[in-house]
Amino acid sequence: MRSKLFVPGSRPEFFPKAFASEADALSFDLEDAVAEDRKAEARKLISEMLRSDLAQTSAKTLIVRVNGLSTPHFEADIAAVVVPGLDVINLPKPESADDVRRVADAIERAERANGFTDKDEKVRLLLNIESPVALRRAAELATAHPRVAGLQLGLGDLFEPAGIHRRNLAAITAAMFAVRMAAAEGNVYAYDTVFANIRDTEGFRAEAEISRQMGFLGKSCIHPTQIALANDVYRPSDEEIAHALRVVDAAARAEAEGIGAYVVDGKMIDPPFVQRAQAIVEIGRRLGLIAA
Repeated sequence: MRSKLFVPGSRPEFFPKAFASEADALSFDLEDAVAEDRKAEARKLISEMLRSDLAQTSAKTLIVRVNGLSTPHFEADIAAVVVPGLDVINLPKPESADDVRRVADAIERAERANGFTDKDEKVRLLLNIESPVALRRAAELATAHPRVAGLQLGLGDLFEPAGIHRRNLAAITAAMFAVRMAAAEGNVYAYDTVFANIRDTEGFRAEAEISRQMGFLGKSCIHPTQIALANDVYRPSDEEIAHALRVVDAAARAEAEGIGAYVVDGKMIDPPFVQRAQAIVEIGRRLGLIAA
């Protein structure tokens, strides 16, 4: 999920274009991108789209950002969009483990009501970390329920009310590091925030490079022109893949020979480095960069 394209739920004319894009994931939005008087309409449009052949046959990760738990729209959103084929619910503004568990319970009720079978994948949760309390409790949120798949950083909501400049590199890296460590504690992925200046491709790339170096899985895109940038940044390089393959091969030989630590390409290798190499190989295979 190198790239995740936001799609306003009230703009069905964008749906086919989004599916035709190179984005790894699509996030259909019922929250900020939809005016209050169009929430019910957008909910219906997304529900119908998720049941369509276009969605049911797509290989993309399908996500819906619902309205927050405290809004009057939350229950109706979950009931309408938790259908077979949906992969992830993106939850805005969670602030406690109880919030996460309440949402997980609502998803489970919707799965039962909407005909999920044992063969259907359970819908997972992507939690937005976009408030000071959520940042402080990020590890608690990440470990709150087995449905949690990842944490997503939201710098706009996090920084603007506090008067922190959106381009403050020290603040950005501090927030990224806190979210990444919380995600690591919960053994879930970390996902990067949006970059609002569509024309500033260098700024987008630079911010994405920072998050990638911190182990983030990918970056949210608010415009189709950002997709290729994200896909390029979060793609393992040929050199990284080649090194990872050598590490995995060496690890297999070392295990067979009972060796604990060894050298590959002049670097001392032990289990944490093998784990990282295995992850790179898995990404490379998933992207078709390595033969199965």
